[in-house]
Amino acid sequence: MKELKDIVRKNIYELKPYSSARNEFKGEASIFIDANENPYDTPYNRYPDPLQLLVKDKISKLKKVAVENIFLGVGSDEPIDLLYRIFCEPQKDNVVALEPTYGMYSVCADINNVEYHKVLLNSKYEFSADELLKATDDNSKIIWLCSPNNPTGNAFPIEEVEKVLKAFDGIVVLDEAYIDFSSKPSYLSKLNDYPNLVVLQTFSKAWGSAGVRLGMAFASPEIISIFNKVKYPYNVNILTQRYAIKLLDNFASVEKKVAEILKNRDKFAKALSKLSCITEIYPTDANFILVKTIDADSIYKYLIEKGIVARNRNGISLCDNCIRITVGTAVENKQVISALKSYKK
Repeated sequence: MKELKDIVRKNIYELKPYSSARNEFKGEASIFIDANENPYDTPYNRYPDPLQLLVKDKISKLKKVAVENIFLGVGSDEPIDLLYRIFCEPQKDNVVALEPTYGMYSVCADINNVEYHKVLLNSKYEFSADELLKATDDNSKIIWLCSPNNPTGNAFPIEEVEKVLKAFDGIVVLDEAYIDFSSKPSYLSKLNDYPNLVVLQTFSKAWGSAGVRLGMAFASPEIISIFNKVKYPYNVNILTQRYAIKLLDNFASVEKKVAEILKNRDKFAKALSKLSCITEIYPTDANFILVKTIDADSIYKYLIEKGIVARNRNGISLCDNCIRITVGTAVENKQVISALKSYKK
């Protein structure tokens, strides 16, 4: 990896961040008259901890990652956008990503006016590190890897990912939104081995809290410090922080629900494989299953008429006639199977 100052945008590296009242004073006091807050309706009259230290402390113990290596944002979308703003000079730099993958990488590139290079997966939804690296040039700042990948569901081989980490001198982002459903290990244990690695995780999937909008980014303390310079001062509100603490204190419940989803996923996949309208079930390490159908557009509309909303991926690269189906409860899965059994083209 190049030195951080050589890949961060010059204006960002030299940025003097906004200093909020809660940055300047940490601790207990009897009277707070420093932040122009309303003195009534405690505790929600007070600004939240801008660095979410109580939440990070609990995440640190659970994930075995130092607090200094953790950034919290509004979903994973905030750190995704921040990565562009920190590392990519608009109209000059570019990023490289696999295709198909999570659509926000491309959308954020367009928002930030950064060129987006796509490298197609093969027919088995796998990638070659050598092919991916060929798509980079001197202005490539970020490589995006979503593993397990969305919408394909598969986790990428460790050997290929590590080839990229070793060979690329920019930032490699491992988006692990679905890692809790995978038999493959997280790359969190590799943070100290690769200073160019950023790992994204989220409370939206396994933690059952998509509506809370809380995402995690893990990276070197140097990269995290730049995240904290650029983010909005109070990006994670007090309600979200308090809710996250409750979740983290009840991790056993999360593990139980993940185990239930995995059990349902296996049964669901077997049942889907017996349906005449489905021609292929793709292997998955996530909480969803990508299936190839005889007519994705028709089946999608049919399911809508039955009150069932799946995700039509027809028209996405390498996903012709594919539908992505999230694993639901056992009852919901049975209803989906029953509806598809009755489908007639």
